[in-house]
Amino acid sequence: METMQVFHMNKGNGDTSYAKNSIVQNKIISIGKPVMEEAILEMLCNQNMPQGIGIADLGCSSGPNALLVICDILRIISSKYEDLGCATPEFRVSLNDLPCNDFNCIFGLLPELYNKLKKENGVGFGACFVSGTPGSFYGRLFPSKSLHCIHSSSSLHWLSQIPPGLESNVRNPMNKGKIYISKSSPSFVLEAYSEQYRKDFSTFLKSRSQEIVAGGCMVLSFMGRRSSDPTTDESGYQWELLAKALMSMVAEGLIEEEKVDSFNAPYYAPCSEEIKMEVQEEGSFIIDRLEAFEIDWDGGSSPNDQMNVGFVAVSRGQRVAKTIRAVVESMLEAHFGSQIMDELFKRYGDMVDNYLAKTTTKYINLVISMFRKDY
Repeated sequence: METMQVFHMNKGNGDTSYAKNSIVQNKIISIGKPVMEEAILEMLCNQNMPQGIGIADLGCSSGPNALLVICDILRIISSKYEDLGCATPEFRVSLNDLPCNDFNCIFGLLPELYNKLKKENGVGFGACFVSGTPGSFYGRLFPSKSLHCIHSSSSLHWLSQIPPGLESNVRNPMNKGKIYISKSSPSFVLEAYSEQYRKDFSTFLKSRSQEIVAGGCMVLSFMGRRSSDPTTDESGYQWELLAKALMSMVAEGLIEEEKVDSFNAPYYAPCSEEIKMEVQEEGSFIIDRLEAFEIDWDGGSSPNDQMNVGFVAVSRGQRVAKTIRAVVESMLEAHFGSQIMDELFKRYGDMVDNYLAKTTTKYINLVISMFRKDY
């Protein structure tokens, strides 16, 4: 499976769309906002309040979250300029995601963004230029020294590809019956995932180091773990339950076992030590803050939250299943076919319900702010 060619959040505004099932990602953005604001204000001091500012949101996806971060960034910068009696700068905003992302949904929201900015800050269309930049952030995307602020939320836990070797021998699968790192996974699987993460994150840092100005800021937020052990439940037990749902369908002859054995998620939740090591080895950035936050699997959503994003009255497990489905269905459908999706996620929701009734496992979200060193 070529990850970059099939991976996208569920499009549109339907019941299984990302637009209506992204409470978790919304909460993550909210939690990271203070870190982002602090980094931006320091960046402005480093840059001596420039009159033209380049901003990029990497892995922007679509739906109501897509422009939320951009609104916040523009508001923070505009307010600072106003406080100092400076003219509002000209903004160059780049929204990035893979080519199969639903960019049409984002562009349809732009008039709302411009009107909102004009009402709040006097920033109109003429001062804010928004463009889409399709492509993988595991490589160059922008001209050299063109960006002052880079943001990415809920994206960097996705790898550029499935770690090499995990699909190499269908007759003797390396991670049998599993789709991610599990307590029963052989050491080779752990090492393959870790190596792919190191390669990808290093490439990401190197690419961004060429695109951002000296003193520019980068704020990243992604799934991680507190433990150095990648097999802990907080690292990815949601994948363990999804594997169990798939295997229950194998047991009933609804899926071929080889299909499960040959699927591995292009995902990795790093620990803080791994992040620090890669940043230090790449050498272009200085870490300012690195913090870990807990997030409920369903985002800690209240009935009002659910209503606001299109949820109906369902169990926590089914809410989690809808959230996960909105993110990973494109990959699963490409591998297993579309005909099993409804049944798969119904079973998955039931298993999550049973699991959450017995445990308080939460996602661990890592938020990191860093600054580009002088060239």
